[in-house]
Parts: sequence; structure tokens; C-alpha cells
Amino acid sequence: MCGIVGAVAQRDVIEILLEGLRRLEYRGYDSAGVAVLDNHGQLQRLRRLGKVQALADAAAEIGVPGGLGIAHTRWATHGEPSEANAHPHVSGDIAVVHNGIIENHASLRAELQAQGYVFTSQTDTEVIAHLVAREVSAGADLLVAVQNARQSLHGAYGMVVLNAREPERLVAARSGSPLVIGYGIGEHFIASDQLALLPVTRRFAFLEEGDVADINRKQVQIYNRQNQPVQREISDSTVEHDAGDKGEYRHYMLKEIHEQPQAIINTLEGRLHNGQINAELLGDLSDIDQVQIVACGTSYHAGMTARYWIEALAGVACNVEIASEFRYRQPVVRPNSLLVTISQSGETADTLAALRRGKELGFARSLTICNVPGSSLVRESDMALMTRAGAEIGVASTKAFTTQLTALLVLTGALARGRAGAEQAEARICSALASLPALVKQALRMSQSIEQLAERFAEKQHALFLGRGDQYPIAMEGALKLKEISYIHAEAYAAGELKHGPLALIDADMPIVVVAPHNDLVEKLKSNIEEVRARGGELFVFAGEAAQIEPAANMQVLAMPHCDDLIAPIVYTLPLQLLSYYVAIIKGTDVDQPRNLAKSVTVE
Repeated sequence: MCGIVGAVAQRDVIEILLEGLRRLEYRGYDSAGVAVLDNHGQLQRLRRLGKVQALADAAAEIGVPGGLGIAHTRWATHGEPSEANAHPHVSGDIAVVHNGIIENHASLRAELQAQGYVFTSQTDTEVIAHLVAREVSAGADLLVAVQNARQSLHGAYGMVVLNAREPERLVAARSGSPLVIGYGIGEHFIASDQLALLPVTRRFAFLEEGDVADINRKQVQIYNRQNQPVQREISDSTVEHDAGDKGEYRHYMLKEIHEQPQAIINTLEGRLHNGQINAELLGDLSDIDQVQIVACGTSYHAGMTARYWIEALAGVACNVEIASEFRYRQPVVRPNSLLVTISQSGETADTLAALRRGKELGFARSLTICNVPGSSLVRESDMALMTRAGAEIGVASTKAFTTQLTALLVLTGALARGRAGAEQAEARICSALASLPALVKQALRMSQSIEQLAERFAEKQHALFLGRGDQYPIAMEGALKLKEISYIHAEAYAAGELKHGPLALIDADMPIVVVAPHNDLVEKLKSNIEEVRARGGELFVFAGEAAQIEPAANMQVLAMPHCDDLIAPIVYTLPLQLLSYYVAIIKGTDVDQPRNLAKSVTVE
């Protein structure tokens, strides 16, 4: 959530800042702003409501030269989206951009106002600018001012600060929200994500919790929480980013949906060998007696699906919990328990806090399933299983979800290895996974029929998604996608729960989407379908041929590829993604950047 870019160089930095913001816009697009110290030593601040292009147009018209600057794209927390609330925020010669939430901002605001500081925004961030300005006015240089000011802050922050009186210097601080330094020759950069800086450098160092970085053109000095100088590893990034090119596709989301066959191939590369999970991948997990999965949103749905696999195939007890709940309760941790966190970005605030809480609680080991190398979850976990999905720009997750499921099935195979009663599970998992990319490609061929189906949803206000067993989390994911990008209220139920309340909602205006592979529960599911039909509901059923579900009055059946029911949750995800996409197209919503949402949730 929110994007930060900063640069100090001999050349003009405005285009570097703007390009960085474009690459981070999927993390926040309520407003955008830039502050540049121009060649005359004057601080030039420019802010615009809306997307980065509005800021870029204004910068091109006005001209913003200068070799020192910071920039930000905002996802609103405190204060409505407006130009006044957009970053950077300024106090005298001080300008600051900030990701995160300052929890004690109200008391700090009252204290600063009593001392004569004037606030021009509703944001929590503005207190940072005034705190630093107060330190500078007392004689501190910018580094010491930031180090002192952060002692007053409670909450999460990733911030970058400049002082117009120190024209070749940026100071950055991290507590909770990620920051990465980009190293150049005679110039240096900082951002909330290395993707922003790939056009100008491939050499990066990640700030750790509590770090403060003093950045100038010639060098970077990092200090830890105790203000002691420290070294952070500088590494060359291999991350690729093609966000500037949608190719033949109208939206990033559609592009990323169609990238899934290759993304799954990438996830599986080197992880299957002669019908077995690569034994070196995660080491020996035979001592693990329980798995605790913690995640948010789409990743939580992936974890819920994995619970069925882990318990049924590996015979290992598995709990799944939303990270924002897990981190605030007192769970009982059994000996030999594995904590698994799942996150596309590796920076999800609640999930990262849950990992740190898990370490305090005494989990034997921790594993993260993640898409971003070098992210906080990857660095802080004992083990990492990278999904290798590539950059996902669309806010509604698609290829990240299916590659998470793929990685979780690999984990299930690793847990099953050598366990009594699970002798055949690993071989079956490997066989099913080997067939998966081709089946996903086959499911994508349903695109035209699903586009036609989407017209039946365009005028609807509500929708219900049904599934049973490991398809219930897939129904949840389908409902989430529809509500995220089409703004139709949608909810999912385990189909067996219909008679316990949801049947009251069924009428001719309520479309019901059912995922119905041929599995052990399909006969039960057919009974649930009949319960809906008897009450006049309009059904759209995604079913395998072997399920023997025939079209009928008020029921359309879409034929799915035949597949092992083990991987059916992954295969059946594809048409639900396409359905949500085409409904959103018909309704004319912003598919890639839906209202009120951002890609990486780095605040609580």
C-alpha cells in the first residue's frame, strides 16, 4: 500500500521518480506527489489527486529540474483522497513521504499545534514533517533529526525525508513498512519496492527493522535501532518487470490470467524429479506433527484449500487462520509445529506480524510461500518456497493464487514423504502436478463462453458461490474476485450449509455459481443444486463431464476439462477469474485498479 521513490543524483531525477511511481501505482492510486530540490535550492512540491499520469502531466507542463527528490503514490488511510492530503508533506524546509500508520498521531498533533505548528492536512504523516522540522530548528542535522523524531512515533512507518538546506542528502527510516536502497555510480535511490528502481539499478540492499539510512550521491551509511553503524548485504537483483507492456491484452489482469500456465511451470521447475518431490527442496519434514497456516485475503483461501490436502494426503493436522486474527490471540502451539505464511508480496503487514508472533510462541520452524525474493517474509522465515509467478500488477490476484496453490501441493508432497499411510500420496501429487499446466491452458479456452455468460451478471446486485470440500475455498475466491473488480456483492457458502440460512436469499434475481468437479462429494452437491432449483434460483455450474450434471431449466452447465480431483481446485479457479473479469468489463469498472483497494497491504 502506497509507493515511495527517492533519488539523489547529479542529473535531473523527476523522470526517475515518475517512472518509479508508475511501477508502484498498483500499490496506491488515490493521489500522487513529488518534491524536488531545484537547481536554485528551492523546494518544488507538486501534488495531484488521482493517478500518476495526472502528476506526470503537471510536471511536464511546469518543469521540475533538480537532482534531489522524493515521490509518493497514496492509498488513503487518514484523511480522504485529496491534493491537500497527498504526499509529500512539508514543514518549512523539510519534506517527507511515508508508508504506514502513526498510531499516536492525534496526541502528537495536539502537542505540535500547542507549539505553534500549523497543519494543512488530515493525515498522520504530517506530524513526521513537523517533528523533524522541530529537531532541525533545535540544531540537529537531518540524520540526527530523523533518529530523534522516530523515538516519538508509535506504529508502522517507512519514510524518506529531505531538508532543502542539505541539498545532496536523503534520510530514510524503516519500522514495519519495507524500504530498499538502490546503489548506482555517483547516485543512489530508495523505494518501497525494488521494482520501482529497476530502470536505474540492479544493486539493492534491504533495510531491516529499526534501520535508518543516510543517503547521498557518493555513499550510503546505515544505522540500526541503537543508532550504531551496520552493514546490510548488497545483492544483484534478477527480478524482471514488464509492467509497461500489456502486450495483446486490454488489462494486466487478463494478461496475468493467461500467464498462468507458464507461471505454474516456473513454480514447478526443479521441484519434481522422477515422480518425487525434490528431497533437497525443504529437507526432512517427517518430524512435523502439525501445520499452522497464516495468511490474508486470497492467500488465506489458498491456505484453506491446502488444509484439505495436508490432512488427507500427508496425514498431518493443519490449522488455517487469518493473520490479523492470529496475531492478537493466544494460540496453543504443539511441539514440532510448522508455521506457514503465505503472501504474494512478502510484505503483508498482518502476516509479517504473525510470523514474528509465531517465533515468540515457539514454532519449531517457519516456512513462507511467497512471490518476491528478498522480501521481509522471505528474509525472516527459516525456509522459503518461492512461487516464481513474476510481477503481478493487477490488484485482483490471479497467477499469484494458482502458483500459491501449486506450491502448497508441493509442500503437501514433501510432508507426505516417508509417512505411514501416505506412501502413494507423493507419487500421485507429482503426477497430477505434471499434468497441471496443460489443463490450465485448456481451461483458458473457455474464455469466449464465459464472456457470453458474464452478460447474465451485468445487472445483478448480488451473487452466491457454492462449493464443497476443497472447492469451498475456491468458491470463496470466486466471490472475492467478483466483488473486488465488479463491485457486485458476492458471498460464498459451503453448499451443505444452504439449508441453514442462505436458502432465504434464493430468488430469480440471485445468480448462483457452483463449482462441481467429479469427486466424492458430487452426489451431495447435486442435492444442493436441486434445493436451489426448487426455489427458482438461476444456476451456473462449472462441472466435469464425469460429474454427469445436465443442463436444465434455470441451470446452465459449463464443461470443464477432465482432471484428477486433486488439482481440480486449481483448474476450476480459472473460469471464476475470467467470469469476474468479463463482468467487470461489461460494468465498466477499473479492472486493474479497483476503487478503495491496493495491491500490497503493508499497513494494519
